Amino acid sequence: RTRPTVRTPPPTMSAIASAFKTMAHAAKPALAARQFTRATSALRAPAFKARGFSIATPALAKYGVEKKGEYPSMEFRIFFNEDGKPVSPWHGVPLHNADGTCNFICEIPKETKAKMEVATDEELTPIKQDTKKGKLRDYPYNINWNYGMLPQTWEDPGHEHPEMKVMGDNDPVDVVEIGSAALEMGSVTPVKPVGVYAMIDDGELDWKVIAISANDPKAGEINDVADVEKHFPGELEKIRVWFRDYKTPDGKPQNKFGLDDKCMDKAYTMAVIEETAEFYNKLVSGERENDKGLSLK
Repeated sequence: RTRPTVRTPPPTMSAIASAFKTMAHAAKPALAARQFTRATSALRAPAFKARGFSIATPALAKYGVEKKGEYPSMEFRIFFNEDGKPVSPWHGVPLHNADGTCNFICEIPKETKAKMEVATDEELTPIKQDTKKGKLRDYPYNINWNYGMLPQTWEDPGHEHPEMKVMGDNDPVDVVEIGSAALEMGSVTPVKPVGVYAMIDDGELDWKVIAISANDPKAGEINDVADVEKHFPGELEKIRVWFRDYKTPDGKPQNKFGLDDKCMDKAYTMAVIEETAEFYNKLVSGERENDKGLSLK
């Protein structure tokens, strides 16, 4: 038998449009997947790798803090955790992020004066307020920038700087963050280091890295020390004078600065960070004796 021929009517314009719409919706997930793959591949490729460093993955984990004791008091501490697990801000937070930024631990928010610091001689190195002669220590006036430290760095008191002939101060590297927002005490913020002062405090080398939060509105314009002077005119000199003079109200002499009082450029700054990271690595590996009673936990 011959089967009757069934004629299919030609598609209408509305049916064609509907078919194209269905195809477009079906293609979107595949396109999104390809875009996501390309984006994640780009994130995995570090934009910066300094010699001697292993680049950490981006600090995507949320660092929490737990405050213990009344503030202010001798007992007050800020302990850190990563995803709920206790962690040292000095040892457990990576120095570098994959995008070339460094992580900044804020000890002292801008426009405050309590002299807070990571307690490098206490287990888990919490933030506490410094003391002097049995009393809590404050600066004589507010600090005008966010102030804190770079994790996994150490200024070796056994290493003499070849040019300035002074030794390190036995602390992590200090950071002066010049962004517009006051950061929270105990916060972890990606920053762009762009300059460094070589402060000499009581005969010890005490680097002051100048940096800006990567989240600051002006961060895209600040890539080296010259940019700071361009976009924040006079700010570098204000920083130098503040740190030069903050001890004088107590009758102490001014702090000095090496390297002709200059704020060095980004290349010099990154070399300082690299060197102090190497000092830190030698300390925690045992290659450098821990003869100062530092907590390595």
